[in-house]
Amino acid sequence: MVNIEKPTLWSSRYAFLLACIGAAVGLGNLWRFPFEAGKNGGSAFVLVYLLFIFLICIPIIMAELALGRRGRASPVKAIRQLIQAENLGQGWQVVGWLSIITPFIAISFYSVVAGWTLEYVYQAVGGAFAGYSSTDSGRAFNALLMSPGRMLWLHSLFLALAVFIVSRGLKGGIEWIAKLVMPLLFLLLLIMVVNAFLNADIKQGLAFLFKPDFSKITPDIAFLALGQAFFSVSVGVGALLTYGAYLPEGVSIPKSAVAIALVDTAVALLAGIAIFPLVFAYGLQPDSGPGLIFVTLPVAFGQMTGGPFLGALFFALMFLAAFSTVVAMLEPVVAWCVDHKQVSRPLMALATGVLAWLLGIAAIFSFNIWQTVRPLSFIPLMADKDIFELFDFIVSNLLIPLNGLFIALFAGWAISRHAMFSELALKNTYLVNYWIISVRYLAPVAIVLVLISSMN
Repeated sequence: MVNIEKPTLWSSRYAFLLACIGAAVGLGNLWRFPFEAGKNGGSAFVLVYLLFIFLICIPIIMAELALGRRGRASPVKAIRQLIQAENLGQGWQVVGWLSIITPFIAISFYSVVAGWTLEYVYQAVGGAFAGYSSTDSGRAFNALLMSPGRMLWLHSLFLALAVFIVSRGLKGGIEWIAKLVMPLLFLLLLIMVVNAFLNADIKQGLAFLFKPDFSKITPDIAFLALGQAFFSVSVGVGALLTYGAYLPEGVSIPKSAVAIALVDTAVALLAGIAIFPLVFAYGLQPDSGPGLIFVTLPVAFGQMTGGPFLGALFFALMFLAAFSTVVAMLEPVVAWCVDHKQVSRPLMALATGVLAWLLGIAAIFSFNIWQTVRPLSFIPLMADKDIFELFDFIVSNLLIPLNGLFIALFAGWAISRHAMFSELALKNTYLVNYWIISVRYLAPVAIVLVLISSMN
């Protein structure tokens, strides 16, 4: 007889917040946000970003958590139950389906990149960065990309660890790992920040990040800040909707949403303080994009005193950020499988992991044996994208913003105000109006603008 998983709740608000912050803080936060801030106006960009966080993102986080707690199930089942309770059209089920399709596709390619962090922890500990030049570092990274066997092993190991954690359920797996990983992540980040102050060009690094240049804030940069704000806090991925289903009644959703957004932003800024002083101290290029982590920084670690130790700490930090995010993306899919198939969680976690692993192989091959393959070459917008780039574009530029749009419309227009406000418990009239205006009007318009700009 199969043991069907019974619904469980977070043991505390602390555990819930750590898990949600872990879902939000990922590889992109630790290099993309500080890089974009430094390149596009410093603290001026940060101010625009924070404006969008408070005006748009926090209200949508509140909506997603409230929908999850109201539905008390996996995304698909929760939205279906809300539709039935409110007597709404079946078309709204798109919110539930996007909340499991999006993270499933994201896992497949995200775990490939996350696997690289394991390789670089190993290399750092072994002293492989010693004496690295930019050419040496680039050659080593390209050698990894051209080795499908090595990448497959790293992808498999990383995904197997995530599957194991999710298979153990909420309290024995996800909550346990959040309590372990997130404090450790914060500790490693603080060590890297202290190192930047003591052993790097902290003055130039801080100027790059925080020196305001309002002349750079054009409409295009504002859209970029909006997109960064939207994606940074894990809106529309399905994780917050799922984690909200496990949220006890007494926990304040508005306060939790603010805490998630602010801590996520603080981590991104601290990452910039840790990274860019090293870049400037060793004469490296801050505009290296994705290569900043895996090509540029190993050169710095190879030249500094204590480089093997600090390099291992840094890539361990990257691993922890990636791991907490993948666990959060895997949970919506597994929760739906358990609800839908009425089969034990360990079996569904394994099945989901195997399918994501198989899809990830295509992403791995796009760097080597399938590097010339362009699956959607007949579509102008996607003609030049390989399989990995295609997965990334579909998830980041289409599915996530679309789901965020549908969540805002569903919570703001379809669900009754009584149902939403009973979950949000907003007693102040100004806060009520703030939430309504944001979710009904500001967020949909902003998301549509982000979608349009991403198509250009």
